[in-house]
Amino acid sequence: MKKSLLILASAAVAVTAAAGGKIIPVETDNIGLVFSVGDDGRLYQRYFGQKLSDRSEYANLPQGVEAYLTHGMEDYFEPALHINHADGNQSTLLKYVDSATSTNADGSVTTVITLADPVYKDEVKLHFTAFADVDVISASTEITNNENKPVELEKYASSLLSFNRPAYYLTQYDGDWANEANLREQKLEYGKKQLDTNLGSRHNMFLSQFFQLGLDGPAQENSGEVLAGTLGWTGNYRYTFEVDNKGQLRVISGINPYNSEYTIAKGETFTTPEFFFTLSQQGKGGASRNFHDWARRYRLKDGMGDRMTLLNNWEATYFDFDEAKLIQLCKDAKTLGVDMFLLDDGWFANKYPRNSDTAGLGDWGENVAKLPNGFYPVIEEAKKQGVKFGLWIEPEMVNPKSELYEKHKDWVITLPNRDEYYFRNQLVLDLSNPKVQDYVFSVLDDLKTKYPEIAFFKWDCNSPITNIYSPYEKNQKHLYVDYVKGLYNVLDRVKAKYPDLAIMMCAGGSGRGDYKGLEYFTEFWPSDNTDPVERLFIQWGYSQVFPAKTLCAHVTSWNHDASIKFKTDVAMMGKLGFDINLHELNDGDLRYAQQAVREYNRLKPAILHGDQYRLVSPYEGEHTSTMYVTKDKKSAVVFAFDVYPRYNEKLHNVKMAGLDPDKTYSVKEINRHDGNDSHIGRYSGKYLMSVGLPMFTGNKLSSRLYEVSID
Repeated sequence: MKKSLLILASAAVAVTAAAGGKIIPVETDNIGLVFSVGDDGRLYQRYFGQKLSDRSEYANLPQGVEAYLTHGMEDYFEPALHINHADGNQSTLLKYVDSATSTNADGSVTTVITLADPVYKDEVKLHFTAFADVDVISASTEITNNENKPVELEKYASSLLSFNRPAYYLTQYDGDWANEANLREQKLEYGKKQLDTNLGSRHNMFLSQFFQLGLDGPAQENSGEVLAGTLGWTGNYRYTFEVDNKGQLRVISGINPYNSEYTIAKGETFTTPEFFFTLSQQGKGGASRNFHDWARRYRLKDGMGDRMTLLNNWEATYFDFDEAKLIQLCKDAKTLGVDMFLLDDGWFANKYPRNSDTAGLGDWGENVAKLPNGFYPVIEEAKKQGVKFGLWIEPEMVNPKSELYEKHKDWVITLPNRDEYYFRNQLVLDLSNPKVQDYVFSVLDDLKTKYPEIAFFKWDCNSPITNIYSPYEKNQKHLYVDYVKGLYNVLDRVKAKYPDLAIMMCAGGSGRGDYKGLEYFTEFWPSDNTDPVERLFIQWGYSQVFPAKTLCAHVTSWNHDASIKFKTDVAMMGKLGFDINLHELNDGDLRYAQQAVREYNRLKPAILHGDQYRLVSPYEGEHTSTMYVTKDKKSAVVFAFDVYPRYNEKLHNVKMAGLDPDKTYSVKEINRHDGNDSHIGRYSGKYLMSVGLPMFTGNKLSSRLYEVSID
């Protein structure tokens, strides 16, 4: 590891004389992103692809296209940067100044390329951080106003990547509430394709914040060259894919500039969010595993740590509960064998009690009718039962029917001269306002101070920004950006004071899901839709860039045709939880659920920390299979599902992946409803990956788990 990092560092700083000027490589173990300085002093992207073994050969490549395209010069295409200068001139020319590298504490290497406008002196720094061992690169930009007056940033991308290939195939993941992360692929032809959102706080609601790009042909699961990218920004984003007249593609990534032109004063610097990307030679699956490894090692809060199983009360009680019911649910959590009881919505507010979603948001005192003694008896019962206690909050939101709204309407994003429009009967608090930031922090901090035993928060965010006006902002175009900055200010304070606190990022389903947010949250809620059939598709979509330990997956009452086993097997492919009334289960189903929790805990090294292989896609038929392999390749678990197979359908073997071909593995079916494991046989890794095993059946809504282990 040390040797590779030293090589990386020396490569990143290399500035070699070439025909076009200086060569500046940014490299991982397998990726080369190479820039050069032209004779005109401007920066060009010379190469982006598989790393060359002989770095001197980069100088033999064509100059390429401008690395960070600006508005107003001779180029005709979408710019990465558009500055409205103080004198009204909208053109910017960037020339190379210098470059430097540094090795970070985590071993990653950052290269900073400084550019400047020779007329206006504005400075642009392109930051690239290479995570060598996982083949992920981050890109971001710093823009500094060196003029005598304020300037307006009309466009300010984090990244521009260029390609010159025969064909480009874009895969996006879109949908709606309860229908998230649907795979959709299209060939990019001449012109522009944009993926963006302008929802503000719940930015991810209709379009997931990641994409895949098949180079030369459609993106395959296990083969071909695939770019995968995602922006670390918990707000509006935009990806622009533009194929020009020569068949070259530019991919521009960053904050959505819609209604977000940002003015910076003299001497101020605007920093864009990080765009994370990987270039895989092993298709979508290779790109996913790169992202999963990177996330666990470098990005996620407690990325290498464990995750707690839980019992949530929502579907058992909804808003109708009291102290006695919650105490019983703590006992139920113990009976089930999970780590934690999570109390969901409905526990707060008194003047306007939270007995439905129409009132109470903003008033975070315990409801005395439901909890006359606060949480103390519930927490004591949880401690007695040996389970943790977790709590739902939604601190960024407010109901108009609340004391907070009555006292501080000036803290609410709402228009001063129009009727209010409500999404789910609520409005968004103005996090651009420092006083609101203090208040939002205090919601969690006050609860944690009063009840230090709270081990987990489910942080919800159910409304996008409507009625778009900030009583605080002097420049309304800053609201979308400053809201997110304000949110990060709050979360920075939470993380600093409670560094080990587990928090779920929830937003009415997957309204949020990004890698900046996951610096502060240990996991996120992919969808309110917990129908196990739908979850097979939803979890397949989110697994493209997010590891299993980030994807909260609960067993619920959704889909009465599906068995408790089918539901639980689906949920075990993520971070397992239950949201059911245990007393509605028969004895056999309860025993099975208890067994499944024990099996899940035993299989965590593979599911939460191993390599994921998507073996059979649910989009290709009525069966699907996913596999998790431990890093040492000594053990694995394979999930196999039959959804709605056709009568007398021909069934094929499922070929495994990621095993050691030269080792012998024992295969058994585990987690059966009858509690009895079934030994299948002993096979070489080569056999299991080349021939496979018959894992599918003709039974509807049927599932099986196979444990694969070296004897």
